[in-house]
Amino acid sequence: MGANVALARRSNATVGLTVLLLGVLVAGCKPQGTAQAQGAEGGGAPQMPPPAVSAAEVLSKEVAEWDEFPGRLEAVDSVNIQPRVAGYIESVNYKEGAEVKKGDVLFVIDQRPFKAELARAEAELARARAQAQLADAQAVRARRLLATNMISQDEADERYAAQTQAAADIRSAEANVAVARLDMEYTVIRSPINGRAGRAMVTPGNLVSGGEMVPNATLLTTVVSLDPMYVYFDADEQTYLRYGAMARRGERPSSREVANPVQIGLANEEGFPHEGHMDFVDNALDPATGTIRARAVVDNKDRIFTPGLFARVRVLGSGKFQAILIDDKAILTDQDRKYVYVLGPNNVAERRDIKPGRIVDGLRIVTEGLSAGDRVIVHGVQKVFFPGMPVAPQMINMGDPPPAAMSGPPPAAAGEENKDSAPAPGGTGEPAGEGANAAGPGA
Repeated sequence: MGANVALARRSNATVGLTVLLLGVLVAGCKPQGTAQAQGAEGGGAPQMPPPAVSAAEVLSKEVAEWDEFPGRLEAVDSVNIQPRVAGYIESVNYKEGAEVKKGDVLFVIDQRPFKAELARAEAELARARAQAQLADAQAVRARRLLATNMISQDEADERYAAQTQAAADIRSAEANVAVARLDMEYTVIRSPINGRAGRAMVTPGNLVSGGEMVPNATLLTTVVSLDPMYVYFDADEQTYLRYGAMARRGERPSSREVANPVQIGLANEEGFPHEGHMDFVDNALDPATGTIRARAVVDNKDRIFTPGLFARVRVLGSGKFQAILIDDKAILTDQDRKYVYVLGPNNVAERRDIKPGRIVDGLRIVTEGLSAGDRVIVHGVQKVFFPGMPVAPQMINMGDPPPAAMSGPPPAAAGEENKDSAPAPGGTGEPAGEGANAAGPGA
């Protein structure tokens, strides 16, 4: 009984395996029948056309590299306006934040006590001059009397000394008048430079301290110059050493000796639209940061810049050399390697490993891997799936946008444009592939 059961189970397993193999054979026969039907209809399997791409010949020209640094704009002249005499502010004579000229009146201090002091000093001067006239007359008389022995020598000497003292009193009184007149002028506070004035730190009626001997004179406002402007930036130690080596080799002059060109861009600007030149390089590196301070000068006639703005600074970083340039869009990445596809014979895409450099004028420098005359696939490179793949290139200039023909839908495969509307050979309206499968062998 048990043997029969085992035999039955083995028979069922054999039948199941046989059915499975037949199913695999049937499934394998259907694609063959479909391919044969398609081949019968179109004369062969459909072929995809080569993908449309745009290619450009590499650009070879003389270029110079630029180094980029973050910087900060500062005024060439910046002045804290402080009073040179103490007193009460009488008026504020400028518009806060407006441009002012050298000599414009900014503040006026109450002048009444200074006018009184000037009048007193002038009166003292007049008294000293009158006293000097009397001393001169007495000295002249003393000489005549001494010649006739009418006065003693001692009395004559006293008159001579009084004449000299009177002359000294005049000079002292004149100095006091000059000081009083100067203090009077200091009550009118003027801008010492052309520039833009800041906000008024004091208003009329406030007492301000000032003077040559006052260490903490009241700050009234600030004035900063506007044209030209300084741009300060810091260069790292490696860059400083590289610049020094190039200067010694004669490849690039030192910015300490030559006003090397500088390009500047603000935070809201694309690229570096402003031109300037180097003006100063510090005499030592900061050991705390490992950088050295440098300065450039840029014109500000249009008042685009203001002190404190962030700026992107590009400095000439090399001498001129011949370089190969390509569009960044053509560069692909394979792990740690960069490569491009170039057009080979019969418009076949060939892979070239490259070593990219810096960007110059919107194009990437290639230091290794390409040579003049190479044609690089720029647009549509994502359609190239493997080296050796045929492509349909359209030539453009390096850096140009993709052609208009590449912006439309991709072309259809051969025989697909009428696939949905073509009737079957039997005229039943069924797809040709299904009719071939129905009559094909192997089912």
